[in-house]
Amino acid sequence: MSDLPLSAVRITVPASTANLGSGFDTLGMALSCYDRVEVAVADGEPGTASVSVSGEGAGRVPEDERHLVVRVLHKALAELGLPAPALRLRCENTIPHSRGMGSSAAAIVTGAAAAYALAGRDLRDPGNLEQLLQLTADWEGHADNVAASLFGGFVIAWNEGGRFSAARMPVHPDVQPVVLVPETESATHTTRGLLPAQVPHADAAFAASRAALAVHAFTRDPRLLLAATEDRLHQDYREPAWPETLALVRKLRAQGVPAAVSGAGPTVLALPEGGALPDGLVPEGVRVLPAPVDQDGVRVEQP
Repeated sequence: MSDLPLSAVRITVPASTANLGSGFDTLGMALSCYDRVEVAVADGEPGTASVSVSGEGAGRVPEDERHLVVRVLHKALAELGLPAPALRLRCENTIPHSRGMGSSAAAIVTGAAAAYALAGRDLRDPGNLEQLLQLTADWEGHADNVAASLFGGFVIAWNEGGRFSAARMPVHPDVQPVVLVPETESATHTTRGLLPAQVPHADAAFAASRAALAVHAFTRDPRLLLAATEDRLHQDYREPAWPETLALVRKLRAQGVPAAVSGAGPTVLALPEGGALPDGLVPEGVRVLPAPVDQDGVRVEQP
């Protein structure tokens, strides 16, 4: 067995939507769509793991120590100076995979949070949360998704000198997200490869004004969301990867509905007034999921 202070924990982590149109690699928001993972110390060879998965990703992800949650958990324990025991995981996933809703970020946060919890670290402690942000953002490569899943609410993320930071802000209660999830999948590394190395100065200035406006719109005045979510930095460049997605974004916006590509796509984030979309805008084969803002971020319990 193990000398860890706790032998089992239950982690609940929210989905996230990143960029929010104008805030490329900077703005994120947690959504009320969750993965729940029970992690327990088991008998067996240290460093091994047995994983069962239901829901999203079932039958498609590794069911041993190659699973992303386990790999991050092992890294976090190592950084805490603790050996990895044999583990048993039970995953109940509702966050769609490879759809731009932060499924990989959620798995990374789950693994890191589980390690800290098993080690007896209090996740309500600001110092522990700061360490978790560094670990998870370093693994993910940027902090917008992981910060949203860690802290909940609306986040502004940045990197200074190789150190990640994030500021959390409460979301205005009139912001009622709806996600439109197509059947097709996307990969961040593929869509990121479509972005140019440079953009026109006018587009950079436009993006700065809209990202600044987005902070105000999401937290204080949702009436400004249509303008605040307009983008010139990334969405049009990625259109070859998901033309139907961008067509839906434009269709929604033409009807006055603030909309943007969620993360790396192909999911669309819509922010209709009152949380209800106009009739006839969503094509067949696209799931419409109301996804209220999650205000709490990652949660840890003892089973």
